[in-house]
Amino acid sequence: ELENQLTAKSKTLDELKQNLALNGSAEQTAEALTLRIAELREMLDSTVSQVAELKTSMQSILEQWRVYDEAYAEVSLMTTRYLYCIDQCKRSVVSLEALENQVKTLQ
Repeated sequence: ELENQLTAKSKTLDELKQNLALNGSAEQTAEALTLRIAELREMLDSTVSQVAELKTSMQSILEQWRVYDEAYAEVSLMTTRYLYCIDQCKRSVVSLEALENQVKTLQ
């Protein structure tokens, strides 16, 4: 009978040790999860900060492109006007040369 009680107590002691080990690992798991959550929060904050910086940078770049587009449109218009003037001047020069030739011929 003492042996049976001793065996039962030994089994109970083994079960308590297993429960303690499980509880200890559960606590470690909870601690690990808490640390992981803190790391994830830091990563999220960092990502949010990077997105804000990227947004500011993109707004600046878009503003620079807008200025470029305006300048390009202005240069394009001026080039078109310049080419039109050159075309008109050539006609005048050709006409002037023709007139000079006619004057020489008449003289």
